[in-house]
Amino acid sequence: MADATPYEDSTTPSPTVLSQDITLNWKTKATVRLYRPAVIPPKKKLPLIIYLHGGDFVLYSASTVIYHNFCNDIAAAFPAIVISVEYRLAPENRLPAAYFDGLNAVLWAQNQSLGIGGQDPWLEYADFTKTYLLGSSAGANIAYHVALQLLDYDLRPVKIKGLLMNQAFFGGLTRTQSEKNLIEDAYVPLYVNDVLWSLALPTYMNRDHEYCNPISGGSYMGRVKGLPKVYIKGDYGDPLVDRSILLAQYLQSCKVPVYYRFNQGGYHGIELQNTSAAQQLYNDMTWFVNDVYQNLNSQDLSHHHASY
Repeated sequence: MADATPYEDSTTPSPTVLSQDITLNWKTKATVRLYRPAVIPPKKKLPLIIYLHGGDFVLYSASTVIYHNFCNDIAAAFPAIVISVEYRLAPENRLPAAYFDGLNAVLWAQNQSLGIGGQDPWLEYADFTKTYLLGSSAGANIAYHVALQLLDYDLRPVKIKGLLMNQAFFGGLTRTQSEKNLIEDAYVPLYVNDVLWSLALPTYMNRDHEYCNPISGGSYMGRVKGLPKVYIKGDYGDPLVDRSILLAQYLQSCKVPVYYRFNQGGYHGIELQNTSAAQQLYNDMTWFVNDVYQNLNSQDLSHHHASY
């Protein structure tokens, strides 16, 4: 049985969302932070969101305030049960360590659905047949690779219904036009981007490795067609935006259902600082999870230009 440590927000007398930390493995110190709405109607089942935070594979944790607040918001907005994964960071733990941690969190959720080791009472409210992987920045990269790895597993009764990628952190040896245009970006300047990838990738692997550049080839390419529906969000003021456009185009070519939003302007991590951008993202994700695709595009992406 996993051990839990409840958290209370002293600034909110009556919180709308409750959270607790769960230790999955004392030896590896693997943990997740679990969120649930404070009030759930009897016998109500909520979607299960498995969340991977941002931080360029090197920074932050599930307990970082901006990501903790983000999970509070989406647990309330959907509403949903949220599992925020505390994955290992580079350079001490280079990729694919974070992918393994994300994968193990999903397998833990499956064990919970089967009652193996005892089920956390909060997960009694989860509809495991409506499980979604959600990631921001580096977390979106992790979510993508975890989704591909999960194609090798029989997860029943868990069913991965969709993948949500917000401003995904991908790269490549050849610069995209958005990277060239925003080389001195205040949030993701190109030289910092280069250093972060040098810390995250396996030693001696370059930035066309599939962990960094998902459309460059590699072992995953033939498996992409097995992915569930995908939501992709990007901003044209983010130097990483072309990477998301290229991936969305590739997924569409593999007949994966892709829903997307690419906003004019903006910047990397805008939803963590701008309440209007955050609300738009929450609305999109809520519609995607609930199968209502208002104001989301699913047509061909060929009119979006992303070039090297």
